[in-house]
Amino acid sequence: MARAAQPPTVRHLRQILLWPLRLMHPEDSAPGRASGSLLDQLVAGGTPWHEVHDEYTGGSDDFHERHYNEFVSFLPYVQQFIYGEGRDRSSAGGAADASRESPMRVFRRNDIAALRVVPREGDAPITLDVVHIDLYFFFDVDVVILNVEVGANDLTLPQAHEMLYRFGRAYPAGWDAQGQALHCMAEAEWLDADGGVLASSDAQERELFLSHVATHRAPRTSAHWAFVMQPLVAQNSQEAGELRYRQIEYYRMPMMAYLALDDPRRLTRADFIRLGLVTGAGADTSEDALPYGEQHLADFERNYCYDRFWSEAGAAPNTRYLCNGHALIVVGDAGSQFFGCRDRGVLAQFRHQHFLLFLIAHFQKASLLMFSDQLVEALKRLDIRSVESVKRFKRAIRASFERFLRFTHRYWFHEISQQAQVKALSRLCARHLGLDELYDEVRVRIDDMNAYLEADSLRRQANTVVRLTVVTLFGLIGTVTTGFLGMNLLAEADAPLSTKLAYFGVVFVFTTWLTVYTMIKSKRLSDFLDALSNDRMPLKGKLAAFLNVWRAGAE
Repeated sequence: MARAAQPPTVRHLRQILLWPLRLMHPEDSAPGRASGSLLDQLVAGGTPWHEVHDEYTGGSDDFHERHYNEFVSFLPYVQQFIYGEGRDRSSAGGAADASRESPMRVFRRNDIAALRVVPREGDAPITLDVVHIDLYFFFDVDVVILNVEVGANDLTLPQAHEMLYRFGRAYPAGWDAQGQALHCMAEAEWLDADGGVLASSDAQERELFLSHVATHRAPRTSAHWAFVMQPLVAQNSQEAGELRYRQIEYYRMPMMAYLALDDPRRLTRADFIRLGLVTGAGADTSEDALPYGEQHLADFERNYCYDRFWSEAGAAPNTRYLCNGHALIVVGDAGSQFFGCRDRGVLAQFRHQHFLLFLIAHFQKASLLMFSDQLVEALKRLDIRSVESVKRFKRAIRASFERFLRFTHRYWFHEISQQAQVKALSRLCARHLGLDELYDEVRVRIDDMNAYLEADSLRRQANTVVRLTVVTLFGLIGTVTTGFLGMNLLAEADAPLSTKLAYFGVVFVFTTWLTVYTMIKSKRLSDFLDALSNDRMPLKGKLAAFLNVWRAGAE
């Protein structure tokens, strides 16, 4: 795979970022119900967001062949998740049946037109077109996913490497000795349609990030990403806002990339490794320089490459897919008409079928992490000395169990497609993300919590039955004694009504007190009955158990 000294040019780069976040709801609202009044604030006056009515919810004139190809790529239960079940527009008043709508809602902002970045200090600025910026919400799950798609033409391969590596960092990983932010863009600016700067990155402002972590024990979102999320604000932000979010995954956003090159065969193995593992261009630009040790990369092609179309034949020759879970990248020949076709070709598949399989995988992972996060929070708030705290804990665990069941039946899929390519890429992505293992871990945790509550409930019921049995047993003695052969100790049948009421009141008060007192002593009385029924216990031990009923501090 040797190449000439000059690497091939990236004729077109398309990069898609997904940023899964946990949506934090107010304390007095129910988790998982973000699709109600809170989401209405997102499209309220003064915000740049509007809800997307796409080709499936709009008129049929906007429905094209690429949308049909996208739809039929997925199995029926996945179609219902993504698109809903359709709506009868002939119903009275044109009202839509909400139960048939997709559980996924999409919001979009159109005020950001371009992105200008400087990958490293001293590099020439690169301006990319912003294709769209969307927010994905999911019914019944407190997860929101930011989707940013950008594109650029005629980049060098090192520029593409740096773009994939540095764009999509929620905040800097650190700073070098000169105070330059590590692993992220040296400069990043969102631009409007006229080229005006809307927001800029503040990754070089080290003290802002240090002081925020020292104060809040939580990372600070870079200014340009915080701007994109408005009116949603970070949980620990000082800005006001009811819609708040919190990071639940790694600060490096999952990413997809489409690269159309002059001649993909000129890429070396080192180039593909840097693309597949998204390592950046690196300081050593020689064609044989590997980013990691050879032993670590020995099985790279088997674990990270999908090479079904990596050949000279076919509609899109020399097309290669690379996937590590965090990133899904397709590389192909810019000269192939099918590879660059937006309606039927690889570009269309990348932006539709492949985007959705990547979105589903990362939504599932984010949801599972969110469930685990909620369990930890419920345990942290538990105070076993407080009855109210114990009640809140039980309600929180039972609610998590209920939501997890709904997630399992609505959003959890092992297979999303029977088309060979979509099926293979979906499995590759899920395997690298460890979705099955994560699901099993969260399910076991929730089952353990729920089993504990069930066992605690059964224990309380058993204790109640024991106490009632003790009260009934000792009450039986008095009942049989006073009722033997219908005997009446006091013959007051012909007494005046006032006398009978007086006797009734005295007996009622005494019986009530005796019953309550027996309930109070029921645990010790139960222990005494156990001792009394034990044939191996000597009379002295049984007498001691009887005296323990009234002994202070006895257990």
